[in-house]
Amino acid sequence: MFRNLRINIFIFYFLTVLTFLFLLYYALDVIDIDNYLLLSIVFISLVVISALFISKLAVDPLESYVLNLQNLSKETLHELNLPISTIVTNLQMLQKNLEDEKSLKRVQRIKNASKMLQQRYNELDYLIKMQTKQVQKEHFDLKDLIEDRVDFLSKLYPHMQFNLELTEYELFMDKIGFAKVIDNLIDNGVKYSANSKMIDVIIEKDMLLIRDYGIGMNEVELLGIFDNYYQVNKEIQGFGIGLNMVKRFCDENGIELIFDSSPNRGTTVKLKFKKRQG
Repeated sequence: MFRNLRINIFIFYFLTVLTFLFLLYYALDVIDIDNYLLLSIVFISLVVISALFISKLAVDPLESYVLNLQNLSKETLHELNLPISTIVTNLQMLQKNLEDEKSLKRVQRIKNASKMLQQRYNELDYLIKMQTKQVQKEHFDLKDLIEDRVDFLSKLYPHMQFNLELTEYELFMDKIGFAKVIDNLIDNGVKYSANSKMIDVIIEKDMLLIRDYGIGMNEVELLGIFDNYYQVNKEIQGFGIGLNMVKRFCDENGIELIFDSSPNRGTTVKLKFKKRQG
């Protein structure tokens, strides 16, 4: 699709330039027009019209492609909702009738997996809403949100110990987006804590602190952490896009993002809210 689009734009542009050169030659040498103002107006008009055609030729197929992709995502999301709800509902019914400890553990594992699947569903729904500018801000308690995210992440990382020092703190912003920020920062802390099993999450005045005791970073590494696809350690699984997303969200919501890190001593991430929100 895009190869054909490039070829079409090149051909149209090439023919347009040749046409302009021919018209200019014809006007100056053949017809011998002396009214340069009229000639300039005609050529400017032709340039504008050609630019409109080129932009239409370039944008319309892309717009159609993106629209079809969005529709496919929405339809897929809609189709996923029913089986997820069915699994969760039937698991709840099964759990009530089971007494065998092994069976209960198996059901619990399926329930945890279903919760993870529901989380991915919510993230896809959030990304679609972001594309269509439908993300809504809301009031929420940061303490409740952190407890919810840590409860979810502790099932993914049962070997980690999360030390929570939380107080109630009300925020008004995109709750799902901020949950993704917390997930990314804790996830990074876990990935780079090979020799440590502890993550601290602290609410302190107008600041949220997430601290790990892992490999840390030096000053040179800190300079590149917000670049897309940048990874401190290439051997650790990941795509290197999480911190770029975190930085973008913080910038859009007026949150000061501070990284304090040193090699072999871990990293503390501070999210400083400029003023009490609520």
